[in-house]
Amino acid sequence: MSTRPLDRLPTIRGKLGSTIVFAVGMTVVLIFLMLGYALRSSARDSDRLQLLTAARRVADGSWATPPQGVSVVRTTPDGTAIGPPAPVGLPTDRDLMAHAAQTGTIEYAVVPVVRDGQVAQLVYAFHDAPPTGLFGRVGETFHFLSEFWWQFLVAGGLASLIALVVARWLARGMTQPLRDMAQAARRMQQGDYSVRVRTASRDEVGQLAAAFNRMTGELEDLERLRRDLVANVSHELKTPITAIRAHLENLLDGVEQPDLETLQVMLTQSERLGRLVEQLLDLSKLESGEVPLKREPVRLEPLVSQVVSEIQVARPDRAVRLESAIPDGLPSVQADRERVHQVLFNLVDNAVRFTPPGGAVTVSAHPHNGSVEVAVSDTGVGIPAEHLPRLFERFYRVDPARSRGDGGTGIGLAIARSVVEAHGGHIHAESELGKGSIFTFDLPAVAPAASRQEADR
Repeated sequence: MSTRPLDRLPTIRGKLGSTIVFAVGMTVVLIFLMLGYALRSSARDSDRLQLLTAARRVADGSWATPPQGVSVVRTTPDGTAIGPPAPVGLPTDRDLMAHAAQTGTIEYAVVPVVRDGQVAQLVYAFHDAPPTGLFGRVGETFHFLSEFWWQFLVAGGLASLIALVVARWLARGMTQPLRDMAQAARRMQQGDYSVRVRTASRDEVGQLAAAFNRMTGELEDLERLRRDLVANVSHELKTPITAIRAHLENLLDGVEQPDLETLQVMLTQSERLGRLVEQLLDLSKLESGEVPLKREPVRLEPLVSQVVSEIQVARPDRAVRLESAIPDGLPSVQADRERVHQVLFNLVDNAVRFTPPGGAVTVSAHPHNGSVEVAVSDTGVGIPAEHLPRLFERFYRVDPARSRGDGGTGIGLAIARSVVEAHGGHIHAESELGKGSIFTFDLPAVAPAASRQEADR
């Protein structure tokens, strides 16, 4: 694969400096060419001045021979040649004043020689006139540049040097965030995700630095989640295993008898262990998309009533009022019935567990922009604002001690988020301390015709 010339340079500063110097050099060359073309006539004036000088010095005897490329003839005032004959086309000039002119293809200058107050002879200095037309203008341009080439060379060198210095100075500030990012990336390879790149630039490099900082923050969060996940899974698995092991050792040592109560405790712990493993596997499959969704029209009113009844049976001691506020005529949702039941059960069960006795948990729903928005609200203690963004993370608990004591594993909300997002919806939480929380998610609604068919069944 062919590489561009700039790809051979190892640094951005070198590439930027080379580009600017090249651009400045090309600009200087173009400016010089345009100046040469605009001032090409000044070269002709210089040539005529040279002819006039040559004629004057030959006339006063200062030069015995004219410069190279210039010819000289002498005539009387009436045009009679003195010495070599004048070339064909050289006019007999009746103007007895020193001057320069062009006639045909000859460019000449004439100087009178005055003796005793009279013009004794005329001295002509001449050479071939430059061609006319396009080629003549081009020739005059390059002739002008050849006369002043060293001034142009010095000016171009100075301009390129200034451009190089400015480019390196600018490039240092532009590439500093890139060097910082390279150094930060090396630190990230060693597991340090706390590094950040500081820049006040708002250009593409500044945007790249901001994106790098966001990526670093996300990686830091992922690393924290990984550590938390390992620690939480270890703790959650260790607790029932330790309890089962302790009872088994007691049974083997004869400290305990294999009575119904001891076996029930061991069964409860094993069920907790199995439930945790099943939830982890379920969450992993949901996040990887391996669980196929059996989408069908689902009416929310009977599903919510079923969930409310199940929780009332499962938690009769909570003394929390459960209410279903699903309006009549609510469109059905296109979803997996079992998965939606799982989401509702997790949300309502959490709300009941964290609502004090005498409180209320309400499940409501309403159509919104082609979807059905379901809300589970409670009158519990509320959730601090700083915990809301992390509620749906695996094993995250606002109050770890209370959650474990109350039987929670910290996976239910993560599963609820995965199920809702698998249906193309979104779930979020709002809360106010001392007043309660509201968990809201949306599911796609089916067409009105399909909803009526579902209602008829």
